Amino acid sequence: MGLDMYAYAIPETPAAPVDFDTDAHNELHYWRKHPNLHGWMEALYRQKGGKDDVFNCVNLQLTSEDLDRLEADIRGRNLPPTSGFFFGASDGTERADDLAFVKKARDALADGMTVFYTSWW
Repeated sequence: MGLDMYAYAIPETPAAPVDFDTDAHNELHYWRKHPNLHGWMEALYRQKGGKDDVFNCVNLQLTSEDLDRLEADIRGRNLPPTSGFFFGASDGTERADDLAFVKKARDALADGMTVFYTSWW
């Protein structure tokens, strides 16, 4: 039990950047218990108009601009300290993996795919 985090790529563009449903997806990346990244994604979800009280099992589309901001925050070590029940702790060792995700996500966008983040805890 704990924070499982996923990035997926889909061929269609959702009607809205948050809270959309989709059945077709290809797993692009997986993280386990990286709450600071999850906190960053939650802040983006709220900025894009996400309304769910609990940021769990909701979809968040990531654009190239979002990935630019994420990469800058990863490199600058500016992911927000985040905690939660069963979230674990981010310790900084995730940086290379996070940057690998950004590259994969950019490649998927270049291939015409839509990239989104979701979590389950």
